[in-house]
Amino acid sequence: MHTPVTIIGAGLGGLTLARVLHVHGIPVTVYEADSSPTVRAQGGLLDIHDYNGQLALKAAGLMDEFHAIILEGRQALRVLDRDGTVLLDRADDGTGGRPEVQRGDLRQVLLDSLPAGTVRWGHKVSRTRALGEGRHEVTFADGGTVVAGLLVGADGAWSRVRPLLSTATPEYVGKSVVETYLFDAVTRHPAAAQAVGGGMLIAPSPGREIFAHREKDDTLHAYVGLSEPRDWFAAVDFADAAAATARIAQEFDGWAPELTALITDSDVAPVLRPLYALPAAHRWDRVPGVTLLGDAAHLSAPNGEGANLAMLDGAELGTALAAHPDDIETALTEYEQALFPRSAEAATDEMPGLDSADNTPQALISMFTEQGQ
Repeated sequence: MHTPVTIIGAGLGGLTLARVLHVHGIPVTVYEADSSPTVRAQGGLLDIHDYNGQLALKAAGLMDEFHAIILEGRQALRVLDRDGTVLLDRADDGTGGRPEVQRGDLRQVLLDSLPAGTVRWGHKVSRTRALGEGRHEVTFADGGTVVAGLLVGADGAWSRVRPLLSTATPEYVGKSVVETYLFDAVTRHPAAAQAVGGGMLIAPSPGREIFAHREKDDTLHAYVGLSEPRDWFAAVDFADAAAATARIAQEFDGWAPELTALITDSDVAPVLRPLYALPAAHRWDRVPGVTLLGDAAHLSAPNGEGANLAMLDGAELGTALAAHPDDIETALTEYEQALFPRSAEAATDEMPGLDSADNTPQALISMFTEQGQ
């Protein structure tokens, strides 16, 4: 394949695509807005599934490197009622198909697998435009430009590449999460550490829920979910960490103290994460020379599949391009025909909504039982 591939976005999906292309000897350049790989935190734990994310890593030839960063024991699961009663306590026996890794560690594995210079840091895209005959011009914030023979938007929720294919924009899903971190949990936050256990804690209720992971270095990372409109969160002063913490904790009045400690005892200021999604059936007509992957293509509310799907997108696109080196459009058509139904299915395969009366520990446990998890 003689047409170099231009990828916008050095997230997990874009880097997986770059790696698979590199394995097949296809020239590729990735442009990333961040100034370096360490300029910002890369998120928390990811469970990498044996039916999508791990398939992508196999295609990328990185399974040994993946196994080296797995955090043992983190597939343990606890479901608690709001009063602290443990209703499900499942140990990690090593047979689960969703081992946990730190997102930053996985991204570094992918970066280390690429030749130096593959990723061009500090290239924030300001706009894109079609030039005809499958070529597209990308303009960066510093005024520089690049012309792509094959352009791939792996640039997330607010993709600058997506408008070349679709008029769809993400919409607020009616809930947000507030992130907190508790460090040195066993010694400094023992009650919260005991509640979370060795892996993941879920404490669901209609309109309010708490998720938490035990990450490496004895860190508890919590996601406090609230089903409220954007205006509700706008009234909370997140610039005042103490006031914001108190306001969010107020919504969990009456919950067990070992659960509310995941809010009130945070060692960092609470961070608001509004949740957005594209339409579940988002798709586009084939446009020569350009496609999307990951959140740029199928952003949905968190359901445990986002990173895995982005990586599978990248692997399948790279494999299709390698299989049709002289016919880019056939490769893109083949890729998108698999992408669209898979994305739609994943977007509608969610746990009960946060605002649902069924968002209870009992309903969650029943769902796990039915799914054989």
